[in-house]
Amino acid sequence: MTLVLRFAAGSHKGLIREGNEDSGYAGPRLLAVADGMGGAAAGEVASSEVLGSIVRLDEDVPGADLLTLLGDAVQGANDRLRQMVEEDPQLEGMGCTLTAMLWTGQRMGLVHVGDSRAYLLRDGALVQITQDHTWVQRLVDEGRITPEEAETHPQRSLLMRALDGRGQVEPDLSIREVRAGDRYLICSDGLSGPVSHQTLQDTLGSYYSPEQTVQELIQLALRGGGPDNITCIVADVLDVGATDTLSGQFSDVPVVVGAVAETPPSSAAADRSIRDTPAGRAAGLGRGPQGAFGPAAGYDPGYPGDGQGGFGPAEGYPEGYPEGYAGEPAAYGAEDFDEEPRPKRKNRALAFSLVGLVTLGLLGAGGFFGYQWTQSQYYVGADGDHVAVYQGVHQSLAGLNLSSVHTPYKDIELKFLPQDQRTHVANTISASSLGDAGDKVKKLGEQAALCRKVADARTAAANTVPGTVPALPGTAPTVPASAAGGPAGTTLQAGFVTATAPPSPSTTRAPAAGVPSPTPTQSSPAPATPSAAAPSQSAAAPAAPQNDLPGLSDEERQRADSCPKP
Repeated sequence: MTLVLRFAAGSHKGLIREGNEDSGYAGPRLLAVADGMGGAAAGEVASSEVLGSIVRLDEDVPGADLLTLLGDAVQGANDRLRQMVEEDPQLEGMGCTLTAMLWTGQRMGLVHVGDSRAYLLRDGALVQITQDHTWVQRLVDEGRITPEEAETHPQRSLLMRALDGRGQVEPDLSIREVRAGDRYLICSDGLSGPVSHQTLQDTLGSYYSPEQTVQELIQLALRGGGPDNITCIVADVLDVGATDTLSGQFSDVPVVVGAVAETPPSSAAADRSIRDTPAGRAAGLGRGPQGAFGPAAGYDPGYPGDGQGGFGPAEGYPEGYPEGYAGEPAAYGAEDFDEEPRPKRKNRALAFSLVGLVTLGLLGAGGFFGYQWTQSQYYVGADGDHVAVYQGVHQSLAGLNLSSVHTPYKDIELKFLPQDQRTHVANTISASSLGDAGDKVKKLGEQAALCRKVADARTAAANTVPGTVPALPGTAPTVPASAAGGPAGTTLQAGFVTATAPPSPSTTRAPAAGVPSPTPTQSSPAPATPSAAAPSQSAAAPAAPQNDLPGLSDEERQRADSCPKP
């Protein structure tokens, strides 16, 4: 029995993001997806560099220990990010997830950090073989919320582990035994978010070739709204016998998609030890034959797959085409056509004119109805230094901006929002309706009001008379008893409760500059409710009591811990 790995990869920036921060690499031995984070802090640079650092694993290393190879490669990639930040402080805050599989011909080594995912389709059943390193997944594991609630939880994007160059990273490592007929999917959350598990299972089980399957999966994510970058790799394990004459039609050329295809990783390009290998050339150039498996943009909904998917089933695939397949590929060029008489010049010109008029009419109607649809959409974004609800979509067409401010909220200033909320607003927050947008703004307003209250209290604390304890506006301060006519050595309080705030999340999709990530061995105490505030910046120990914030409830103190510091 000879097992071979056949693969395809594709990437798309989605319908909301302005750029693609995902990177994907598929080769004869290595399959990897990295989802960049950091926005303006160069998430695409992080994902490109991480894949450039681990691409050497695609070379044949007989007898090497899979887990050791993967663990060392991930730590090396994290060290590379740390070096880049030290050389260019503007990159502070960048990072990425990583899910990668290393193939030996009989086994798969799996390494995983973050919330990109790996799935296995075996005997018609799809199983997720990685566990998300997110705050919401921790709540699910602890039984605080259900998996269904996790899908719509407002903090579902908060990461507990990522590659960001801060300290040691501890990835999940495992070995998997493979079988002929197994199909693997590795993807970023831009696919697993908008596409349900059942739809993924049906699609992976219904389409014949990896190329066609990748195209269809990306189309499903786009039809689901395309809220994030979409990157996926599909790989089949086939039993190719000695008599299989079709095995040579498969390609073993590495495929590079996403940000790494547009921004070649400098570390890999400079590595002379791998520059003359297929993997090294793909990583060094930052480009591969990705057009055959899925261009970075401009997918055609009717795309039937390329020529590589048009041959009959190789040994190891079930006979015939799987259920749901549209039919056998057409034998293009085999049809016989009867040549029709050449039309007269006058009739041909008239036909061209009619076709042109009809085409212009259809384009005009399509443009009108398309614009009308955009004006039924809403999202929350930044308008200068404050929050606003926008009508339309965050895109432009031929210089025409397809959105405008519907309702400005000048009282909700960005400077009073926590760093993660400011980043979300800057990147725009999608809304299903105007009412939904209003609800999102209301929550932002409540947080901004609290942070403004905290800022006023801290300002008052800085200007208070020694011996007194500042109070929030509208509350009575604490004063020495002697000043109120009481016995010396006692203090009169206005009456407030001092609480210790639970920690807030350590790593987000857009981590604040200079905020250290928790080490893999640290744990964060869970909040009292599923919607409680996220863990603190130090997951190892609770934050110090907020003695300078009298008059706040316990819940307000939890939320106040994430407010901007002076």
